[in-house]
Amino acid sequence: MPSDQRPRALALGLLWLLSASCFLHKKNPTPTAVVIPQTEFAIRVTNHNYLDVVVYVIHHGVHTRVGTVTGSSTEVYLLPSRLLSQGGEIQLLGDAIGNDDYALTERLIVQPGQYIDWTLETDLRRSTVAVY
Repeated sequence: MPSDQRPRALALGLLWLLSASCFLHKKNPTPTAVVIPQTEFAIRVTNHNYLDVVVYVIHHGVHTRVGTVTGSSTEVYLLPSRLLSQGGEIQLLGDAIGNDDYALTERLIVQPGQYIDWTLETDLRRSTVAVY
């Protein structure tokens, strides 16, 4: 290939690679795509931390282990509505494995059929939560 066509071929190759990656990109499924039964509620945990985090629901003064979200991944959990107090109050606790760091949400009001979207950041104290 002549040297004057190399930059053009390189640019076309990069353009093709970039466009192919757009088609191959997969989005994480959201709980809204799934109908949540009225006897349950869902928690989607997105872990941006490099450590695995054990997730607990605090209800009625009890810590119930939900599961573990590995570092840099997302998990969705369907939980029975019996974990909700009469007013629907719960808290979420994320305990990093191999570290003293943790994330604790404020009290959340959740109704059966709703879902919680919890994003754990690299600094767990900066994590965010929303109820839908």
